Amino acid sequence: MEGGVTQDIHQEEKERPLDNDDGQTDPHDRALTLVLLGSAGAGKSTVVDAILGAPSDCSTAVTSDFEKRRVTVSGRQVTIVDTPECLCTERPAEEVRRQFSLCAALSAPGLHAFLLCVPVHRPSNLELQILETIEKVFGSEAVSKHAMVLFTHMDRLSEDVSLDEYLNTQRADLLELVEKCAGRHHPLMGTDAEELLAKVEQMVKESGTEIYTCPLLQEAERRVREKEEEILKNRRERGEEEVEGVRAEAERSVDDLTVQGIADLCLSTPNPSLIRWLWDSLVEWLMWLPNNVRGSALLGSFVGLFVGGPLGGAMGATVGSVATEVGRRKRKTN
Repeated sequence: MEGGVTQDIHQEEKERPLDNDDGQTDPHDRALTLVLLGSAGAGKSTVVDAILGAPSDCSTAVTSDFEKRRVTVSGRQVTIVDTPECLCTERPAEEVRRQFSLCAALSAPGLHAFLLCVPVHRPSNLELQILETIEKVFGSEAVSKHAMVLFTHMDRLSEDVSLDEYLNTQRADLLELVEKCAGRHHPLMGTDAEELLAKVEQMVKESGTEIYTCPLLQEAERRVREKEEEILKNRRERGEEEVEGVRAEAERSVDDLTVQGIADLCLSTPNPSLIRWLWDSLVEWLMWLPNNVRGSALLGSFVGLFVGGPLGGAMGATVGSVATEVGRRKRKTN
């Protein structure tokens, strides 16, 4: 994700929709806050480009591996929070907490839609995990009422097969994602995002709430406002009157919220003594295991399965390499 100059792009998030003469709200008078989700190569940048189009106004705030943009599209004020590709994958506990805290702070006090970018030609195991994690962290209605599947890489779909036919006859896994989002989906084709934004507005209308919030987003907003006051106070004490960038700086500093529902994503840091014991034991086993386990690659797989997780994968690969070298030397001496 490309970096950029950080700017204060915050404006009051509360909506003040104007009524037309017929008493209906003009959809173009609404503000929309969209949170983009997706794995590596899911096409999120394509979604951003489609929404940006040729905006009359655009500003950007980059927060580490997050990016927040605010644009005006066809009279709408649209805020896009682009999340990192590893948001819902297993990582150390503090990193998981930091990223979900930043996601909440950048989206506070509430949002209108989670847009899950899904390549139409790839398996969907990780995308299902993403939706389940969003449910745990932001609440079940974050998905059931405020999430939509965006199918990307539509050029990989055969021209003689419609998307709905493809989902119903060939891709039960993708259909499951759509069903978790109450049937809401959109095929991203070309650069015109007008239909997508209209679907988001219809989703908001059907949800019965002008903006989606939850305890985490409410706590994030409270902390951001506290940080804003602290930053302004510090600036005044230094004799500075500049208030530009205060909101963006405050959002970047909120990275330690209490986030529920992320236990499955948190990798515990192994005790060094445990790692040492495992390594010494495995090296000792190498003296006899190759005689009982056929093949160094199989041995490495066995070790990886025994230890488990990323640590097991790394140790398995290392043990496999060591076993290969031990076997080579034994054969040479014999």
